[in-house]
Amino acid sequence: MTGFLFSITFLVAAPFWALMILLPHWSWTRRIAGSPWIVLPPLLIYGALVAGAFTEVLPAVAQPTLGGVRDLLGTADGAAAGWAHFIAFDLFVGRWAYLDSREREIPALLMAPILLLTILLGPLGLLVYLLVRTRFAVKTAPVG
Repeated sequence: MTGFLFSITFLVAAPFWALMILLPHWSWTRRIAGSPWIVLPPLLIYGALVAGAFTEVLPAVAQPTLGGVRDLLGTADGAAAGWAHFIAFDLFVGRWAYLDSREREIPALLMAPILLLTILLGPLGLLVYLLVRTRFAVKTAPVG
């Protein structure tokens, strides 16, 4: 079961990434990405994996040590749960960056590689986006 859950984790998130990268201006993309619930599928997988290995996970996260976390991630259950954790949080960050970039009118062609970087190396994608967004002010409607 662990192998199956690991295998489908990215697959359940991929359609949302595809919408944000390939169809950023489509009205349904903004509507779908506007919901924080798009992260629910990988969160459910994470929950199932953690529930199945709770006695191993709890000690490693309640009093983390480098060795304890290494040992946990060195198991199939731990690695699959870690993967689901990465996918869920990367998707949440990517969703935020996508929505924020639409408000700032950051060009989709600039955002596509940033979102791809976020998929592959989440924190680095976030860092690059935080740097890029400083160059783009939020567009507001004129008063009056």
